[in-house]
Amino acid sequence: MNTSTVVQDGWMARAALRSAAWAEKWFPDAYVFAVLGVVIVAAAAMGFGATPQATATAFGEGFWSLIPFTMQMAFVVIGGYAVATAPIVARFIDLLARVPKTGRGAVVYVGLISMLASLLSWGFSLVFGGLLVRALARREALHMDYRAAGASAYLGLGAVWAMGLSSSAAQLQANPASMPPGLVEITGVLPFTETIFLWQSIALTAALILVSLLIAWLTAPGAASARTAKDFEGAARAEAEPLPPRTRPGEWLEYSPLLTVLLSLLAFGWLFGEFASKPVVTAIANLNTYNFLFISLGLLLHWRPRSFLNAVAKAVPSTTGVLIQFPLYGGIAMILTHATGSGDETLAHRLSTLFVHIATTDTFALVMGVYSAVLGFFVPSGGGKWIIEAPYVMQAANELKAHLGWAVQVYNAAEALPNLINPFWMLPLLGVLGLKARDIVGFTFIQLLVHIPLVLGLLWLLGMTLTYVPPVMP
Repeated sequence: MNTSTVVQDGWMARAALRSAAWAEKWFPDAYVFAVLGVVIVAAAAMGFGATPQATATAFGEGFWSLIPFTMQMAFVVIGGYAVATAPIVARFIDLLARVPKTGRGAVVYVGLISMLASLLSWGFSLVFGGLLVRALARREALHMDYRAAGASAYLGLGAVWAMGLSSSAAQLQANPASMPPGLVEITGVLPFTETIFLWQSIALTAALILVSLLIAWLTAPGAASARTAKDFEGAARAEAEPLPPRTRPGEWLEYSPLLTVLLSLLAFGWLFGEFASKPVVTAIANLNTYNFLFISLGLLLHWRPRSFLNAVAKAVPSTTGVLIQFPLYGGIAMILTHATGSGDETLAHRLSTLFVHIATTDTFALVMGVYSAVLGFFVPSGGGKWIIEAPYVMQAANELKAHLGWAVQVYNAAEALPNLINPFWMLPLLGVLGLKARDIVGFTFIQLLVHIPLVLGLLWLLGMTLTYVPPVMP
């Protein structure tokens, strides 16, 4: 490292660069990471008494359990590409990308937009953050580090998404019709005023945003040591390409907007009814609706079917990691929750029992935060595993007289922590950017080191300000 770099980059930036260099050398491909997770969890399950057959059965049954979600995440990438390559959208993103004046400022700018967007919809945050990074990367005069910017685009998923309106756990607890009957009897109904709109929750979210942006600023490499998009062979470009001319009569419908208009009437007719019958934030938080909106917009903005199909064809290779790795995570989740060992207990139940037994009323938030973070690393469910965990976690909260709404927020805040280094959620964003997990994990690892004590400490301290309220039945 030369003298100019030392002067320009502070100690945190140098630490991030060293972390990135280590990750680039030693961090395996996300597929290897997923397979190792399967092996470790399977070995642990058998170590606690699960038979090899039961473990293998759970893995096989879980392998396909995330297929709907896998396709949803693949369409996050495809829809994002389709919209991004439409000429009018590309120009709008370029307009937004004119705001930052320096490379370091651009990294912070991406992080702010990503986190604010994630409070409305984590899916929107993931796509929009990636598209903004690509647009900023084309401003070569910024000398923006492409890796650091990609890490900032991921902060919405790695820091605050579960504290916002798309929190699966908070949404579930606020809607009794969506809860399993057994859970309703334990928790009652917990409106948003008792979860994400608690002042303690808002204070925690604000602290996470401010600290995350500060770390992004301090760890962003200066111009002398930045690696721009040109340094990455697979870095994706969002530039629209002109449509080649039609060469044969049979292609006339592919080049005519007729089919686009007819299909768009159906698509946007359904979307109008969906958004008219629900609050906007609730409708957009539904991943199917979100993807349908992006695909429909992409089709309409490309205008001609051939242009839309060309964009989709270019997007599909970026979904490779999602398609081959998400089934492995489904297998991990099933082994944890269904491979029973001695005492007819699963590994997930053993983990929860361990943490619940060592907790007290005062330490419940801290202990359950650690538990949620550890289990979230192996089961990155985006809140879906709350249905499995909530009955025994919330029963423990009742027995210890801990605030039930805060227990939900403990789960939300802590579950996001492993996202910072777990490739599971990175894959769609990496597909958009054309990067590998090891390219950005050096920067997100520094975020994780700061977030762990910050989140766990605030969960404990803020939890002390709340008092137990008995469940309110619907």
